Amino acid sequence: MDNTKDLRLAVLIDADNIPYHNVKGMLAEVAKYGNPTFKRIYGDWTKPTVVGWKGVLLEHAITPIQQYSYTSGKNATDSAMIIDAMDILYTGRVDGFCLVSSDSDFTRLATRLREAGMYVIGMGERKTPGAFISACDKFIYLEILQVRERKSAEGKSSNSKEKAKGISKADKELITLLNASINDIADEDGWAYLGELGNLLLKKQPDFDSRNYGYSKLIQLIQSFPDFEIDLREGGKKSGKLVYVRSK
Repeated sequence: MDNTKDLRLAVLIDADNIPYHNVKGMLAEVAKYGNPTFKRIYGDWTKPTVVGWKGVLLEHAITPIQQYSYTSGKNATDSAMIIDAMDILYTGRVDGFCLVSSDSDFTRLATRLREAGMYVIGMGERKTPGAFISACDKFIYLEILQVRERKSAEGKSSNSKEKAKGISKADKELITLLNASINDIADEDGWAYLGELGNLLLKKQPDFDSRNYGYSKLIQLIQSFPDFEIDLREGGKKSGKLVYVRSK
């Protein structure tokens, strides 16, 4: 979504549920969608399980929120994060939220924030329950960010391997989704604007991301199939080339 570029975002992280080594990639990804005006992380900092986070909080200007586990088996961190999110919502100082967790307990929170007109980005591991994913406007798997960081460190040598892996994942369901979405917004000649297609795919599947299939851009994913054709059109000096796609 191009209109998310200037969003003021509250980034709330569940330290009990997310590994600390993802922090750099997470914040770089958030920057694509807006400006993180709030950066808070929740956990019981007396526990050894979150000790890894302590070394990266200062570097990334993330404010730690202490939440003691008063009762065994109960996740007090979730409650503190939910209460804070609602407090931030009512300040009127943000346009959206980024909820970083793989916990389904935040499903209702994401739904409530969207009901209030907030743009909600979810981040979590692939184990994240579908209910939480569906409750977000967009959901990003942390494994994608790990792959990107590894490729940056190793250079482009692994690029062909990633693409080969991506092609194997691009099954009939993906082609059906692309075909149906193109037809939903196509003009009389069957052409669909790529930007609108990307927005529609996210509305249908919040976790849709071309990087899930080994491609950094949607256009690259579509070009990997013989089922579609591409048309580049002049869009003026400011917009440059406009990309349209059509099912063959």
